[in-house]
Amino acid sequence: MIDTAALKAKVDELGERIWDDKDLEARMIKLMKEGIPKKKLDPKYMKAHKKEILDRVERLAEEYNYFTKNCAQGTALALFEEFGIGSMEIIKALTPFPGVGGTGDMCGGITGVLIAFGIFFGVDDRLNVKHTEEVIKLSQKFMAKFQGQLGYMYCADIIENVILGHRINPGESDQAMMQFSHEKGFEKCGLPPGIGVRLAAEFMIDSME
Repeated sequence: MIDTAALKAKVDELGERIWDDKDLEARMIKLMKEGIPKKKLDPKYMKAHKKEILDRVERLAEEYNYFTKNCAQGTALALFEEFGIGSMEIIKALTPFPGVGGTGDMCGGITGVLIAFGIFFGVDDRLNVKHTEEVIKLSQKFMAKFQGQLGYMYCADIIENVILGHRINPGESDQAMMQFSHEKGFEKCGLPPGIGVRLAAEFMIDSME
């Protein structure tokens, strides 16, 4: 069951949050200069500290979404940094992905996660069709959980029914983008990336052996 009261409270908190732009800029410059730090993950540690990790990666996604003004990049970058995977080149490739090219289509909180899933769960063997099918099934489970928490998967629907309360597609025009920004859409739209990475990180940690 969708907890609309909790979603509204979170959206309000994001809209009122004081963001540390200087710190975020410094962190982004470091990532652009040095790349994503690689990590050797300890499954026992990850499982024992799962809640702490989920809380941290959710916050990262909210912050990176706000700073990059790009939900797909913010989502993927939070998971990349937390799990030590991917690269800033892949983050660059996600530039046109919010709402899939600004059309109001699939939320970047989903597409960013699917990119991370492909890197984390995928294998180099392109002939291993069975493994591809397994990752697709896992991705579908994630998407169902995402929709179960937010009620929607498409950017335009989420903005209308969860974030702002009216329909607006910021990618439609300069005027729409200005209105979206004026209503603190970039701050409030940290909600879907935060939910997405929290769900995704749980899938990733639970898969570790």
